[in-house]
Amino acid sequence: MPQQSTGAAERSDTATPKTAGNPLVEHLLFELKKVIAGQDYLLERVLVALLARGHILLEGVPGLAKTLTIKSLAQVIGGTFGRVQFTPDLVPADLTGTRIFNGKTGEFTTELGPVFANLLLADEINRAPAKVQSALLEVMQERQVTIAKQTYKVPDPFLVMATQNPIESDGTYPLPEAQLDRFMFKVLVNYPSFEDEMIVIERVIGTPANLRALLTPEKLQEMQKEVDQVYVDPVVVSYAARLVSATRTPAEHGLPQHAEAIQFGGSPRASINLVLGARALAYMRGRSYVLPQDVTAVAHDVLRHRLVLTYEGLAAGVTADSIINDILKRFPPIRLDLGDRHVA
Repeated sequence: MPQQSTGAAERSDTATPKTAGNPLVEHLLFELKKVIAGQDYLLERVLVALLARGHILLEGVPGLAKTLTIKSLAQVIGGTFGRVQFTPDLVPADLTGTRIFNGKTGEFTTELGPVFANLLLADEINRAPAKVQSALLEVMQERQVTIAKQTYKVPDPFLVMATQNPIESDGTYPLPEAQLDRFMFKVLVNYPSFEDEMIVIERVIGTPANLRALLTPEKLQEMQKEVDQVYVDPVVVSYAARLVSATRTPAEHGLPQHAEAIQFGGSPRASINLVLGARALAYMRGRSYVLPQDVTAVAHDVLRHRLVLTYEGLAAGVTADSIINDILKRFPPIRLDLGDRHVA
């Protein structure tokens, strides 16, 4: 284990200390839960991605409030919302915009596409061909669009929430691994519990809730800058890098049973997103410093779409989540001593 520069570290299974969450974040979650029931984990991960300036890929069957989540979040933060239904006949200009000739004036004008919004829902992204997927992923990375040699920046803050339907494969174009790597998180959205489903039905047949705008895009940018100031100890960085390194060379990290199952492990972008996601999560939990437990909390969402399994692994029933579980068992969260921060 690399030596830390700011405190001693030793292995421990100590749970994350119970701390009061960030009050403003708690108010945001409370407001969102007025209309969305049974998806607390999803709401938290969307906010983490938003605060960390990342993008999120959701996988789940239809009807699990994915569209409602991003639309409601846009209302609460006072931002703009855009939605694109991906289909096989979509072209890049349908996303980014195009030049239109005005017959009355004899001039071309630029019509900007739906990507120019604070929060963009890319519904069923795997139903559009590769050229359209690449156009969206370029916007995600560069946060700008070039139309007729003119560059237009998308609004800030900017988050893309893409969805995939796991039960249908006909007429789909699976995202290549290099493009999946652009997403900070891949979150699996599950069915609500019986109690939560009862609440969902009651809200649909009852009086619709009116959501309040608790933020402005400018205030959200300030919160993102506050997240940037959350302290990350070198030991936490080392721990994140070790988890990702174990996905590339499992045999060298005491996991020989997965050596034949993994074709490619996580890239350095996985290590970066582990730290960025952990930092945003620590901020949401009301802390000014990151703990190793924050890294493990986001590990599955950061890594599951970055592991490419071999045919042997797939045939043996190995999944990315099962590999991540074994890695976390092999390298549990370490105890971190931050001196004057009094971390237990």
